[in-house]
Amino acid sequence: MKEELELLKHVYEDARMGSYTTEKLLKDLREKDNKIKGFVEDILKQYQEFEEKAKKELEKSKVKIEDIPLLPKMMSSMGIKKEVKNDNSDSSIADMLIEGISMGTTKIEKKIKDYKKEVDKTELKLAKDFLKFQEKTIEELKKYL
Repeated sequence: MKEELELLKHVYEDARMGSYTTEKLLKDLREKDNKIKGFVEDILKQYQEFEEKAKKELEKSKVKIEDIPLLPKMMSSMGIKKEVKNDNSDSSIADMLIEGISMGTTKIEKKIKDYKKEVDKTELKLAKDFLKFQEKTIEELKKYL
């Protein structure tokens, strides 16, 4: 049971952070004329869907759901703001997103390998679907490089 919750918590936390940072990025791009904005909005919707699915599963198990700590929020907000200020080209935005999402794929792949034999099929499917979403998103973002 513990492993199942660890995998769900990881999906939730990663999707929550993805939602948060994508929202910040869109806010910083609000006044800009980037072709990538529509795709970034789609990414946000996907992150929010995974966040909600994982949250529901965790709530079923009576797990206390915590928000992202303040320091990572501040650091990501400042990093996004700095990157957009320095270079807000579609290529630069895509590169920044690929870098962030790639870190997430590495972590979720490791969690899936560590817990695939101990978790329920439903939780494993959610984690694998989340990984597929991230991998597909990276491939789509490469078109903007």
